[in-house]
Amino acid sequence: MDQHPSHAVLSPFVSKYPRAASGVFQAYNDLLYAQQWKDLEVVDLPKCSRCGFRGRKAETASHDAVLSVVPCSLSESFSLSWIHSAFEEFGGPQEVYIAITAEDSSIVYYKISQGIVKPPL
Repeated sequence: MDQHPSHAVLSPFVSKYPRAASGVFQAYNDLLYAQQWKDLEVVDLPKCSRCGFRGRKAETASHDAVLSVVPCSLSESFSLSWIHSAFEEFGGPQEVYIAITAEDSSIVYYKISQGIVKPPL
């Protein structure tokens, strides 16, 4: 991981939250390189014991659609209070994506919304 280009950006958070390091590294690189998010920034989420990410999808880079992502491992357990803390630490967005990473490098994003939200038609 030390030789990877994203190490310089992630190293303060990987050393601060070593248990979340693999999920953080995997989600960041997926958003930056595979999904090509724009304006991707790392956000410290101490109540969640990790960092998260804020940025824009490539196809919506000209709009104000800033999305928030919290990485976690498939082997981790989290609670509703943990999810509430993520919303709080991101400043209360309407939705937060949970990036669930696995050891085989697969990643799944779940959109979590505040309150009751009608699904899109």
